[in-house]
Amino acid sequence: VPILAMAGALTGERRYFDMAARHVASMQAIVRRPDGLYRHQAWSDAAWGRGNAFAALGLALTLSEFDKAHADYPRLLASYRAHVAALARFQDENGMWRNVIDRPGAYPEYSATAMIATAMLRGIRQGWIERKTYEPLVQKAWQAILARTSAEGQLVDVCESTGTRGLTDNDYLRRAAILGRDERGGGMAMFFATELEGL
Repeated sequence: VPILAMAGALTGERRYFDMAARHVASMQAIVRRPDGLYRHQAWSDAAWGRGNAFAALGLALTLSEFDKAHADYPRLLASYRAHVAALARFQDENGMWRNVIDRPGAYPEYSATAMIATAMLRGIRQGWIERKTYEPLVQKAWQAILARTSAEGQLVDVCESTGTRGLTDNDYLRRAAILGRDERGGGMAMFFATELEGL
């Protein structure tokens, strides 16, 4: 979806914004839960951490390129705001979001934390959400990422890949936490760092 919005911004062609807005609406109809979190797939109600992080970051990147005069812009912005507000309730005392967002027994997960905080930071900078409410969450998340990243690039608790079909809620809870190098986690931490630096 961010690529469609970017294509619209680059070409000025409304059809790309239309396609992006339709895709967001169709996916939300399938995976957005009544509480504002996103299930990873239609077969389970589990609010997988990285799945929610992709939704938050995807909306933030889409809004960054989306035509503000387009009729669907207010709906996309409202969706972003509602999602980050829902996520904000589940940041733990150490600044992390969990592998399954709303399950207290799930482990704190590195990549979801980096991505959610990046999405929030983009929203603060763009004026979509209140700095005084969300900046403390972003700062706590950054400290949590720093504490779980070694100078040699070893990471703590990056969720392994997961499939998209046939998984139960408990399957999400049992996803292994990678301790060591991981391109996904490292890439998302770099994304977070560059957003913090305003690059």
